[in-house]
Amino acid sequence: MSYYDADETPANNPCAMKLPDDFLLDAKRDGRKIACLTAYDYPTARLLDEAGLDVILVGDSVGMVMLGHPDTTCVTMEDMLHHTRAVARGVKRARLVADLPAGSCESPEAAAENALRLAGAGADAVKIEGCSPCAVEAIRAAGVAVLGHLGMLPQRVAEEGGYRIKGRSDSEAERILTDARALEAAGIVALVLELVHPPVAARITDALAIPTIGIGSGPACDGQILVTHDVIGFSPWFRPKFAKARADVAGEIRRAVAEFVAATRSVGQSTKNQ
Repeated sequence: MSYYDADETPANNPCAMKLPDDFLLDAKRDGRKIACLTAYDYPTARLLDEAGLDVILVGDSVGMVMLGHPDTTCVTMEDMLHHTRAVARGVKRARLVADLPAGSCESPEAAAENALRLAGAGADAVKIEGCSPCAVEAIRAAGVAVLGHLGMLPQRVAEEGGYRIKGRSDSEAERILTDARALEAAGIVALVLELVHPPVAARITDALAIPTIGIGSGPACDGQILVTHDVIGFSPWFRPKFAKARADVAGEIRRAVAEFVAATRSVGQSTKNQ
């Protein structure tokens, strides 16, 4: 069953309102976990929104999930604008966040300009990787809300030598905490922690007034985010160990298409034999 009753989906009910700007902070204060997933197209976004998600992220993971790139570093601003516009058409209630892709924040001015472009495409907020307080402040000054992203930084996967858990050493844990506090002071509204050692993620969550949203960082974060394709079993070629598939969409697609192929060919064969 949908989060909404059948006649109360956002598309049918004008009273289905967008979650307020201060929703994330209120959720942390109230102790309510924040549920987030990614979307890259209109139908997926609409289904996720109707299911009751709090945050929908147009991630630069679109490069790997939808465009066939080996990592996120090939994703452009034009890619992000295109997919953000599509997703925005399907989202009525959830807060919509769009990633600032690699190379889009080379200066605070560039970060602010590109954040405004994503906001113009329909994003309620943008997400920026790494500790860039000056860029965060510039984006906030331009009137756009910002989420931070620390821990494993996919846009720097080449220079970091692959994907690994961050914060296992005391020095690395302290650096992540210091960066988290700097980003909070700069004005981020939430912080994504990717592949952060769970005890460190718990420590950061306790230290910040803003909510943390974890991906592979343990259950203590204020919310969780995953790639939708991992959750629904739509990418059987690769799934992170921390992502539980709750459906087998890939299997159903294969079954349905094979059934269609068989039905089509059987009609052709029966006509030929007449």
